[in-house]
Amino acid sequence: MTIPEKMAAVLLTGHGGLDKLVYVRDAPVPTPADGEVLIRVTACGMNNTDVWVRQGAYGTEDDPSAVSTWRRQGNTLSFPRIQGTDTVGHIVDVGAGVDPARIGERVMVDFSIYNRDDDSLADIDYMGHGRDGGYAEYMALPAENAHVVATDLTDVELATFCCAYLTGERMLERARLAAGERVLVTGASGGVGSAIIQLARARGAIPIAVAGPGKETAMLEIGAEAVVTRGKGDLVEEVHSASRGQPIDVVADLVGGPLFNDLLKILRPEGRYTTAGAIAGPVVQLDLRTMYLKQLELHGSSQGSRADFRRLVGYIESRKIRPLVGGVYPLSEFHRAQTDFMAKNFVGKLVVVPD
Repeated sequence: MTIPEKMAAVLLTGHGGLDKLVYVRDAPVPTPADGEVLIRVTACGMNNTDVWVRQGAYGTEDDPSAVSTWRRQGNTLSFPRIQGTDTVGHIVDVGAGVDPARIGERVMVDFSIYNRDDDSLADIDYMGHGRDGGYAEYMALPAENAHVVATDLTDVELATFCCAYLTGERMLERARLAAGERVLVTGASGGVGSAIIQLARARGAIPIAVAGPGKETAMLEIGAEAVVTRGKGDLVEEVHSASRGQPIDVVADLVGGPLFNDLLKILRPEGRYTTAGAIAGPVVQLDLRTMYLKQLELHGSSQGSRADFRRLVGYIESRKIRPLVGGVYPLSEFHRAQTDFMAKNFVGKLVVVPD
């Protein structure tokens, strides 16, 4: 195929509101460097990180309210930037050192920029932040990050997995969730939450979901053992009832805010708390006595390692997890897509496709 010189893309031009996201038709098509491939993007899933980076909502260690981007290890974001992590596409060109036989492959992108050769995430970055991502018609990336997945899922379906499921798998790995254990999942209807429900089942664990009104049936259908409706009654009592009095071994929290201390109350002694999000508020009050008297573990988690990604691909190929497409939007209607994403009136993932 003939590769054009220009492409459509959504450019993040600075921190702020939706007006900082500009749809253009004349962005330059990237050229793959040595060791890279160029893909024609066919689908890209949306994530909370897109929104928080646009808003500069990550704060700093010194000032939680400061406008700041995602990394604590030093900023790598420059503007304009093409965001988008959960990218699926077809290889159309390769750089020097890459086998031309790869042209034509359908690939799922491992969006992580590891910056290390081992599985440490101490200096991790990602495509869509440290370099351009998939909210465009074309994307260049290291060949080692472009993975063929043996599945008959559509491109849109495959684009629901990477960021959310990788984040969820890392959370459960850090918390050492084991078969037979019970895990309470907050924000369970979102991309990461719905992923964790399925990933917990893949491990033989028992997920209990906390979700908004009207989403109870959907949670049960994707594998939740029981559902606690957010805002209905006392959370500690409702979880005790939902678990039939059985202990909660792990809390996988994506909400934070006022729920935090109740979640620590819910955990059994020597239980494990793991978090990768704070949509209800990132600054919480912690009673250290609860933490140390109950011998609790608290884990922060973000993205995932190469080993986590390999397990994710295995789950997809073995059909242990399934896609949850909450909606599909053309790239040119990105503002509408992100507005609907922020409204959270869906289950699973929203996906953007080039026009």
